[in-house]
Amino acid sequence: MHLPTTPARLLGLGTAVPPHKLPQDLVRIVATQILGARYPDFERLSKSFVTSGIETRYSVVPFEWFEEPKDWPARTNAYLEGAIELFIAAAEQALDASGLSAEDIDTIVTISSTGIATPTLEARAMRRMNFRADVHRVPVFGLGCAGGVSGLALAARLAMTAPGSKVLLVCVEACTLSFRADRMQKADVIATVLFGDGAAAACLSTESEVGPAFGIGEEHTWPDTLPIMGWEVDHDGFGVVFDRSIPEFIKAKFAAAVDEALEAMGMNQAGLQRMICHPGGAKVVDAIESALHLGQGSLDYERDVLREYGNMSAPTALFVLKRVVDNAPEGDMLLAALGPGFTASLLPIRFS
Repeated sequence: MHLPTTPARLLGLGTAVPPHKLPQDLVRIVATQILGARYPDFERLSKSFVTSGIETRYSVVPFEWFEEPKDWPARTNAYLEGAIELFIAAAEQALDASGLSAEDIDTIVTISSTGIATPTLEARAMRRMNFRADVHRVPVFGLGCAGGVSGLALAARLAMTAPGSKVLLVCVEACTLSFRADRMQKADVIATVLFGDGAAAACLSTESEVGPAFGIGEEHTWPDTLPIMGWEVDHDGFGVVFDRSIPEFIKAKFAAAVDEALEAMGMNQAGLQRMICHPGGAKVVDAIESALHLGQGSLDYERDVLREYGNMSAPTALFVLKRVVDNAPEGDMLLAALGPGFTASLLPIRFS
């Protein structure tokens, strides 16, 4: 790996989930009550609740919230209330793990694509967390599931542009608030099967000489792939876009993008101790293993996170990273996530 002369290092990680637990078997019952009579193909698609590899998810709102139609103001109010609490919980955990206080932070990178807030989340959390008045704020919207890896890459670059500074990355998503019972599209059912809410945070700096070191991240955006993943926006809120071709697209295209990025990083797949991937769904994890010839079951932490939390979009890759960090790893690894664009975000990290 071509490490920068003074690389940004990971000082500490934090993760958080909201208080409302959604067991998958209960989600299936509630979804059947709400969607079953409205969507002709629901019974067939509902089998995905069983095959998804998910046992539990968490939401910023309770089950009752989903029973009645919601408009933009209702979704936004729920987002603001839940996302701010998640932001603070994950950020405080990352700061504690790093031995830092909020006053030490020079730059905050906030990643979120599941709600709109202006002022953004870090500004709304400033008083409660006691960030300095001169802290630099970098809110980023629209990266979706790639946001955790792209956010880490951005945070690392910002840390290196101001050597010695402390950068806090916080990824917050309230995916469950996009639940739609009015559009009756297959993607809405699949989103109901997969999505959960959560947050993850990381502190980075070039000042430390110990801890995991980041290389320079790479991205690959495939042409003419805008309809594969994203949001449609209407008067009731966000409507998820999931193309059914995603797993097959990964099998066909992902390996070449990874190889190209690794070459730019001065690496190759044979030199990696592990891939650290965003588990978008069971089929996506299978497709990544197939594309990269990793062997069935290699992405075990990914499946564990998916089973326990579902797809939380941007934070999910950092939940996986935390499991890796907690198990005292060594060697070079590659963080990877796929998101709207359609884009692969890739970031090398060295453990020693």
